Amino acid sequence: MRKKSKPRDPIDAEVGHRIRIHRNARGMSQTALGDELGVTFQQVQKYEKGVNRVGAGRLTRIAGILAIPVGALLGVDADRPNTQSSSADSNVLECLSMPGAVRLVQAYAQLPNSAIRSTIVDLVEQITHAKNE
Repeated sequence: MRKKSKPRDPIDAEVGHRIRIHRNARGMSQTALGDELGVTFQQVQKYEKGVNRVGAGRLTRIAGILAIPVGALLGVDADRPNTQSSSADSNVLECLSMPGAVRLVQAYAQLPNSAIRSTIVDLVEQITHAKNE
């Protein structure tokens, strides 16, 4: 008889989401992260989807590999160490998990001129509004 699968814990899913965003931001594949951790890329996928919980020791190793503080994976605000990030932060993380989003932000950050950056934001907002009309 098969056991019923437990529903995903939202906190595990959020931690996995942050792992994925930071991994993608570094241009690292799931295979590369898995190799560093000594697990398969499928296991990394399960962590990122929140299917499997990441233990404290492994979470610390992931943070070290990604060169970020462990708190960044837990959603802890560096200025307020005992608080979770707001839902607005979660929305930003959700957006960054979309295909191409990290590349777009990285390219945007490399633009040398603030007027060009502003023009690009205006253009994207106009496209968004036109699509919703």
